[in-house]
Amino acid sequence: MNLVLGLLVVVVVTAITVVAMLLVRRHAPEGSYFSNGDRASGVFGVLATGFSVLLGFIIFLGFQSYDASRAGAEIEATIVAQMIQTAQFMPEDASEQLSGELLCYGRSVAGAEWDAVAAGTLGDSINPWGARMFTTISSIEPQTATEQSAYDRWMAQTADRERARNDRVHSAEGIIPLPLWLALFVICGVIFVYMLFFADRSERAVTQAVLMGSVTVVITLLMLLLFFFDNPHGDGVGRLQPTAMERSLRLIDAQIAVAALSLTPPCDERGVAR
Repeated sequence: MNLVLGLLVVVVVTAITVVAMLLVRRHAPEGSYFSNGDRASGVFGVLATGFSVLLGFIIFLGFQSYDASRAGAEIEATIVAQMIQTAQFMPEDASEQLSGELLCYGRSVAGAEWDAVAAGTLGDSINPWGARMFTTISSIEPQTATEQSAYDRWMAQTADRERARNDRVHSAEGIIPLPLWLALFVICGVIFVYMLFFADRSERAVTQAVLMGSVTVVITLLMLLLFFFDNPHGDGVGRLQPTAMERSLRLIDAQIAVAALSLTPPCDERGVAR
């Protein structure tokens, strides 16, 4: 969700609740519907505190998931750049093939796979270039100590890369279950209805509008923040982008140029097989 859409949601929701409050105010008794305002305020404090504690805890967990996805993307990109170096110590034929497939893996992460994650359509799909690299490395039989060391190093880096990928994509389909969303929206509805009972025709319309509007703005912003952390990939301010992998791809291109390697990746710029 971008800033403009988020602002529009806040404005629309606030306008609806404020209009509802002003409509109820027309027929409300003086002093609100509550005969004991202090007791009503105390009950509202319990409602607001319980909701804020629950929402704050969920936002904290959502931020942890967001940070884990960001860190996973960084680690995965770093490992891909390191694996290019490891591949150069493999047997010559396998070295070129692994380098090309690894480059395609990085392009796929920053291209087609990232789009699938942002759209929530990745599911349980694996990266096809990861599978092809496994097939390639399985056919290698190291002949020298250097090749054996590179082989062992490659397998260790592969395990680390797969763990980092899992961290990156684990929030692709949202981390907050539907029952929790339902509970949050029901609580929001309860607070809204409770606020309407504070309608008081003896109060100025502006005061009543500010009373309802301020509560609505705060709750709406917190719910939008929670939605943001539940869907951290995609377009918009603060969304996770494949910046780390794109940086690693530029680094890989520089390494290939310095090493004077002749490499023709079997994919296009988005990692789709030719």
